[in-house]
Amino acid sequence: MYNSFYGISHNPFDKQLLREKDCFESGDAKIMMNRLNYLKDTRGIGVFTAPPGMGKSFCLRCFENSLNKNIYQMKYICLSTISVVEFYKEFCNQLGLELKGGKTVMFKAIQERLYYLYKDKKQPLILAVDEAQYLSNGILQDLKMLMNFKYDSLNCFTLILSGEPVLNRTLERQVHEALRQRITIHYSFQGLNPDEVIAYVRHKIHVAGGAESIIGDDALSAITGYCKGNPRIIDNIMTTALKAGAQMQKTTIDSDVILAAVNEQALG
Repeated sequence: MYNSFYGISHNPFDKQLLREKDCFESGDAKIMMNRLNYLKDTRGIGVFTAPPGMGKSFCLRCFENSLNKNIYQMKYICLSTISVVEFYKEFCNQLGLELKGGKTVMFKAIQERLYYLYKDKKQPLILAVDEAQYLSNGILQDLKMLMNFKYDSLNCFTLILSGEPVLNRTLERQVHEALRQRITIHYSFQGLNPDEVIAYVRHKIHVAGGAESIIGDDALSAITGYCKGNPRIIDNIMTTALKAGAQMQKTTIDSDVILAAVNEQALG
């Protein structure tokens, strides 16, 4: 209903309809993409942290979409609340390896495949582990060992650990000192600043073919004050605001509509 009322082709704040080419280039997104592009050639470890809803996973999606598939092979793992052996099995699945033998056999098979991809196929792996704050100490320690090639003189693949800020505290533990020393890139998201919040909302509306007049300056100010720089919170508020605004026959979403949307979100 609200699509036709506001003259938009779709709900631009629905993550399921978000296309990589329509990505809003926030400061966080630009920094993460630049550092990922550096990391893919140095083949080290990158750690990216942010509170939920900041867009880390979407940045990984955009990064994978930008890769030359003839040069790079990227795999994505989100099963982080599992045992060490289960992690090895998932890693083997991602690499197309047969699941046979125990941890030692799988470790050797994984390292051999990683070296083959790097040395022979010239297509080094990029492994992204999302929700990495849930990884056990055992998995983190084994990831460190999987990075060890040629007496620790060669990086055969890129490891990306993406998670919530608690991941930083986990990596600060003494038991992970060796892993921490291997980290090449480390970035924590700052969130959208007030100017970016406004630009983000307008960008999304523009992507859906909507006019800038759909939302008023007072509404943008209200969103900025409430969202704390979090894109997911903005998306939730604006989705609710589009529905409420259409029901209230408001051709321009104002601060009253945003307040109603915020209250509805709070009750939800």
